[in-house]
Amino acid sequence: MDTLSPPGGGSPRIPSPPPGGEGKGEGATATADTPRGGEGATTITSLPIILLGFLLGMRHATDPDHVIAISTIVTRQRSTWSAALIGSLWGIGHTLTIMLVGGAIIVFGVVIPPRLGLAMEFSVALMLILLGTLSLAGVTQRVTAMFTPGRTVHAHPHSHSDYVHTHPHGHEPGSHGHTESATPLSRLDRLFGTLGVYQALRPLVVGLVHGLAGSAAVALLVLAAIRDPLWSVAYLLLFGIGTVAGMMLITAAIGLPFAYTATRFVKVHRYLGVASGLLSLGFGLFLAYQIGIGDGLFTSNPQWTPK
Repeated sequence: MDTLSPPGGGSPRIPSPPPGGEGKGEGATATADTPRGGEGATTITSLPIILLGFLLGMRHATDPDHVIAISTIVTRQRSTWSAALIGSLWGIGHTLTIMLVGGAIIVFGVVIPPRLGLAMEFSVALMLILLGTLSLAGVTQRVTAMFTPGRTVHAHPHSHSDYVHTHPHGHEPGSHGHTESATPLSRLDRLFGTLGVYQALRPLVVGLVHGLAGSAAVALLVLAAIRDPLWSVAYLLLFGIGTVAGMMLITAAIGLPFAYTATRFVKVHRYLGVASGLLSLGFGLFLAYQIGIGDGLFTSNPQWTPK
């Protein structure tokens, strides 16, 4: 090996290796500053966070607007299993919107203006008002029949196959008002077959609307904790699965008293249905005022904080 001697003699000086290691040929080794395990460290850090998303999704299902909306849907269910199935359909709709809107925010950096964000939350208020109004529609029919003189009719919950409803009617031949084949369920059965697609539609749509209102907040929370888009989307998915599981438990619990009183305590069952309708209507009106006036949706200065 050639050496360089310093001026005036002395020990030979070995040439310094070029930057980046001892040569560029075979056998070059990494320096101590080379980062190791960067991807693995991200995985270890992100995994507990996305697992936490499952638990947070279950807790998210207990939000008051969710519970109130779903209670108006399970009032006519006669088993906890069918109530839990409705809860799972709500959770699926909620997850679909969370994944679509939240994924767009995470992956494409979509920014939601305050007025649009408030409008998405206002849709939940409108939906609660609609659900409560539809649930209370039978009350109006009973009051009308009660104060209509000269008619030997009455109103109480009665069933046609698996369809339970209330309207003024009599039990004499021809006084019921419609045949069993003319009920809404029978018409829809003929239209959609026996798959019960229409039964899945209502909770699915309600879940979609609820997911629309909460997707921005969930996505922004994920962005603050997880920088990797892939892991962020994985968090959203587990969050949605947790919401499905949580809502199934909630609807099964809510459906239990409705299922128990449907045939044993008809009057109590009726009052429970009225109470759920009033609660949905009242809470929907409260939300509409809070979002429309309090948060400024209908003013020139909307103030929106995703939550």
